Amino acid sequence: MSILVDENTRLLVQGITGREGSFHARRCREYGTNLVAGVTPGRGGATFDDSVRVYDTVAQAVDETAANTSVIFVPPAFAADAIVEAVDAGIAVIACITEGVPVLDTVRVTRYIRDKPVSLIGPNCPGIISPGANCKIGIMPGHIHLPGRVGVVSRSGTLTYEAVDQLTALGIGQSTCVGIGGDPVSGTTFVDMLRMFESDQDTDGVVLIGEIGGTREQEAAEYILSDFTKPVVALIVG
Repeated sequence: MSILVDENTRLLVQGITGREGSFHARRCREYGTNLVAGVTPGRGGATFDDSVRVYDTVAQAVDETAANTSVIFVPPAFAADAIVEAVDAGIAVIACITEGVPVLDTVRVTRYIRDKPVSLIGPNCPGIISPGANCKIGIMPGHIHLPGRVGVVSRSGTLTYEAVDQLTALGIGQSTCVGIGGDPVSGTTFVDMLRMFESDQDTDGVVLIGEIGGTREQEAAEYILSDFTKPVVALIVG
């Protein structure tokens, strides 16, 4: 078992025809993710790698492919609109990889999704990977991951990779690894992720990596003390 993404994930890539979008869409697919569609306005009807259809809108892609997860590779000025479009189309899990999204845009987006059935990871994040399900959405290097029972959640992309690489070298596999992003405002918090790991019967413990700035780490500490029943190893860097 895993959180957020698994064998049932049907991935849609917003910005699939761009340089970063196309490169990482191929890496996700090579890892085993079920890539079902791409979206680039004005490029509807094209195909990606001769097999994945490109649509003009997320709603069209969802209607025809039943996509339930999106990863976003669009310029910062358009990222908020891309997130809202995915939410309105019924996408349940969204990872926004784009960095440099204006903070006020993220504030508006997080307010918009507050009461909606969606998990937004990011922006400015590396994404999500569940090694046992051969499913990743984002830019994490798949080859360093090992299936197992330790969850990883981090604000830092690079330190996510470092922690995973060290765990794998020790033979400690991961259930799901989530990079929530380092921006001042993000769609998902440490507490959100810890709640999911607490409910996941196949996660035995968690590695948590925080950064200086903000109160997310303090909130996580309070939640761990009061409600989290599994072991946690935490590191705050900065």
